[in-house]
Amino acid sequence: MDKDRIKGSADQAKGAIKDAAGKLIGDDKLRAEGQADKLKGKLESTLGGAKDVVRDAAKKLDRA
Repeated sequence: MDKDRIKGSADQAKGAIKDAAGKLIGDDKLRAEGQADKLKGKLESTLGGAKDVVRDAAKKLDRA
């Protein structure tokens, strides 16, 4: 598993907490930060997944 996927998951969790806290206390800025963190986390996870696919494909080519 790529480190970007791990960081992405952490950022998504952090964003979800900020979003929920902002919603609970009525802080639109905190909610926006949370939503931005969640999006950043999703992008990092996607990037990490792509790196994993490329790495796995390269390993298969090396074995061939």
